[in-house]
Amino acid sequence: MAGHGLQQPTRSPGGGPTRRGLLRLAAAAGAVAAAGTAGPAFGHGKDSALPRASKGRPPVTGPLAGQDFARLPISEKKVALTFDCGSSPDGVDKVLTALEAHAVPATFFMTGRFASDHADAARRIGRAYPVGNHSMTHPEFPRLTHDERVRELRAADRSVAGAIGRAPAPLFRFPFGAVDRQCIDEVNAEGYVCVRWTVDTVGWKGAAAGATTDTVIARVMQALTPGAIILMHVGRTSTADPSTVDATALPQLIEAINDQGYGYTSLGTLIG
Repeated sequence: MAGHGLQQPTRSPGGGPTRRGLLRLAAAAGAVAAAGTAGPAFGHGKDSALPRASKGRPPVTGPLAGQDFARLPISEKKVALTFDCGSSPDGVDKVLTALEAHAVPATFFMTGRFASDHADAARRIGRAYPVGNHSMTHPEFPRLTHDERVRELRAADRSVAGAIGRAPAPLFRFPFGAVDRQCIDEVNAEGYVCVRWTVDTVGWKGAAAGATTDTVIARVMQALTPGAIILMHVGRTSTADPSTVDATALPQLIEAINDQGYGYTSLGTLIG
């Protein structure tokens, strides 16, 4: 369920961070450091000016505020497929092909760094599907200051908009799922509804760690429920393990969900 206490990154059964988690933390820390020296457009120094907020994005209020949605509030047998774009674009072609072939809606959460580094892939995604904000450099938000969180949101907003040709959808996913109540309130103040997930396929662990099409499908089937939000990734696991397990598994996963009598919906159910 969506909680307002501090949520930690994915951890191994032994209690420590997974290898993937450590790699992502290291990459995010390096990217933040690099961004901090890039000048006033995106810096973490106390004297750096905050990027301007996007025009026309009012704060989130009412029942959508103060929540990190782990499932959609619907009773129909429908699920929402979501894809995080934060590393490589290696699985983008497979994902887009499968979604189009099955006429399935989906929502993508994109980091600003992905949008700037892989603008062509970002444009192709944005032409067909809504794209939410996933921060600029994928840091753990509870570890940042208020101003740093605002910079992450606004810089990503500008970068994604520049790549896809329009403002991101008013949806935000916290990197690593790390969140506390203050972070949610600040993200809402910037005009974003916070969206978590019901089930993570953990395809990001990669083939070398035992992730397969079968394990992806099994995890989703165990968590299948009306309004479930399914988390997948478009990138490869690492340079050492170039597998794109989620992208490869997607066609069979769609068929398995169909076989259970479920259809698909988008996160537009939340925002109208």
